[in-house]
Amino acid sequence: MKYLLSSVALVFISSFFWFFSFDSNLPVWKEKYNGVCWVGSRNPLQGGEFQELAANGINAISQTPFGWQSEINNPEIRWQVENDRQWWGESGRGISATLDSSQKFNIHNMLKPHLWARGSWPGEIEMTNEADWKIWFENYENFIVDYARLAEKEGIPMLCIGTELEKTSQREAEWRKIIQAVKKVYSGQLTYAANFTEYQKVNFWDELDFIGIQAYFPLSDKKTPNLKDLKRSWENHIQEIEKLVRKTGKPVLFTEIGYCNTVDAAKEPWVWPNERKEIALSEKIQAICYQSFFETAYQKDWLAGVYFWKWYPEGKRRDPDFTPQGLKTEKGMQQYFLVD
Repeated sequence: MKYLLSSVALVFISSFFWFFSFDSNLPVWKEKYNGVCWVGSRNPLQGGEFQELAANGINAISQTPFGWQSEINNPEIRWQVENDRQWWGESGRGISATLDSSQKFNIHNMLKPHLWARGSWPGEIEMTNEADWKIWFENYENFIVDYARLAEKEGIPMLCIGTELEKTSQREAEWRKIIQAVKKVYSGQLTYAANFTEYQKVNFWDELDFIGIQAYFPLSDKKTPNLKDLKRSWENHIQEIEKLVRKTGKPVLFTEIGYCNTVDAAKEPWVWPNERKEIALSEKIQAICYQSFFETAYQKDWLAGVYFWKWYPEGKRRDPDFTPQGLKTEKGMQQYFLVD
């Protein structure tokens, strides 16, 4: 009996130390990217926009130009890095000028091109036959390589190679080919922005520097959730993320995260403001959603950075909206960003 107990104790102790030694091998990122998703402005910047960011402790932005897809099953993609019909902030010259202005305040830049799928969202893009898949991937490679060239030319230190392309990212061979094409023209750091329903199924993280997650995780179905409810939900999501972090050894970027200033913000954070027009506004719910993130996932050493959706150069423009600008959430964000 004594030997049995000793053996059980030894197994327990070994398991205990294995668990903690395993966790101690999680990547540690010491200086977080405290970021926002910068909205490209219609007209050139007026000055002072990045002073406001620095005053909030924001040290990183993502810039987002667009490619256009008329239908989710149409392989044609339209884009131009430089086009007189574009909004200035989404054009090559606007991206360059925004980079120059932000760097004066030591603000890190990520270039994060998106596809705009008319009448849907990028996660629904899916071809109906192999011939169209071949055309789509050829077009997408040309699209992202064009922006990789821009990023290299301008010295943008990070590039996101895709965003929420959930039904395409399972085609691993095609994505690995795209990554190699990007690496031929771009020498900076790379990530892919996987939807929160997608990131565990991506199999090419080994080719990238960061696991990117669009972190619109549902937090609570309650009509009036409290901070404890939201933090408990975050802990469950963190456990799942850490499984992948242990497996890959890669740090994580929350390439997007955000909550509308509405009473239902915690239930389905991804829902677009246009679909919330009949929902009551609530700065309080938005603020505790932010707080629950800051008190849980933000504390993890493997989290290299976070980009809140979104920040307008001209200031807050509508209700409801995701932006923290001018709301309680902005002050809550300062408490963490200015201390970090």
